[in-house]
Amino acid sequence: MGSLFSLPAATGRTAIAASPEPGLGDLPESCVALVLGHLDPLQICRLATLNRAFRGASSADSVWESKLPVNYEDLLARVFEKDASLCMRDIYERLCRANSFDGGSKKVWLDKRSGNICMSVSSNGLTITGIDDRRYWSRIPTEESKFPLVAYLQQTWWFEVDGEIEFPFPAGSYSIFFRLQLGRAHQRFGRRVCNMEHVHGWDKKPVRFQLSTSDGQQATKQCYLKEQGRWIQYHAGDFVVSSSCKSIKVKFSMTQIDCTHTKGGLCVDSVQILPAKFNGRLQHF
Repeated sequence: MGSLFSLPAATGRTAIAASPEPGLGDLPESCVALVLGHLDPLQICRLATLNRAFRGASSADSVWESKLPVNYEDLLARVFEKDASLCMRDIYERLCRANSFDGGSKKVWLDKRSGNICMSVSSNGLTITGIDDRRYWSRIPTEESKFPLVAYLQQTWWFEVDGEIEFPFPAGSYSIFFRLQLGRAHQRFGRRVCNMEHVHGWDKKPVRFQLSTSDGQQATKQCYLKEQGRWIQYHAGDFVVSSSCKSIKVKFSMTQIDCTHTKGGLCVDSVQILPAKFNGRLQHF
């Protein structure tokens, strides 16, 4: 009673003190968790600093499980062993890193904002015709990739790069990009310099990109490689995964096999498989 009432000495009359109004901190964590489930992960992390109720709700397994792909357990099994001590937020955080698999030739991660699957296949994970002949190809170190090395073509008559991946992609639409650069970049006196010495032949005939899937989807595109001195994402095509319950095999290739002329000066970094809705984020052709 003493906390709700006071007795002013001057008047002798009883006064009722206003009780504090309820605030966001008084909401049950279960209710807050329901609200957070409708937000994206970055918004959840920002609201976690608001008060104790939001901080507690932001760690709820129900919140973070809703942000994970429906087949996240298959993804965990493919990339690393599931740790039973990890909560859903920790699993989400770990999957948002670029996780290596298949001997380090591939990396997979979740986009932090959307939770969508992204993948990158290094040049080491691709089949490149003539890659072991040092007269034509070499592996060069780089700091401009998710991988330590890129494949550099000095000159060739027959250019062919193939790859394939079998993976439990969640249902959705995906795009395939070849990350390429005309020219060989290096640092000189702290500045980026791109050597164009070997760049030639790509303006004579277009490069052909192809993809096919184990369920019969196919796509073909052609384009000239023109932009020099910077990394470009060249769009090879799209495919659709209709079910999250099984793996899909995707094959992709890039060729320029017109042997009437040579071509060279090309860096092949990787092939990226990204949600199709990410296309607008990329600099590509």
